[in-house]
Amino acid sequence: EVQLVPSGGKLVQLGGSLNLSCTASGFTFSTYDMSWTRQAPGKEPEWVAGINSRGDTTYYADSVKGRFHISRDNPKNTLDLQMNSLKSSDTAVYFCNAHYLPESLDYWGQGTQVTVSA
Repeated sequence: EVQLVPSGGKLVQLGGSLNLSCTASGFTFSTYDMSWTRQAPGKEPEWVAGINSRGDTTYYADSVKGRFHISRDNPKNTLDLQMNSLKSSDTAVYFCNAHYLPESLDYWGQGTQVTVSA
């Protein structure tokens, strides 16, 4: 069974930092591209950041570029998202996702709530 279990979401002050982690199991983590997606109340899901299977190429949405950093540890099956200079617009439920392009497989984990307060 594929599991993507995030942790680290909490209430944080405006301008603060937070690190989200996602622990993966049930699939060969090192062969999957990974990403973070978020969904704010009343809004459509928004892709935030992605990283390839080897961890040597990263991608960011314009809204987070320069503030967020995605990374992965393949031996530990973990995915991280370091978030800095947090804004109120970063308030959302954050999901980690796994993608296996050769077979068009996509998995979503459960979400973790990040709330940025003024």
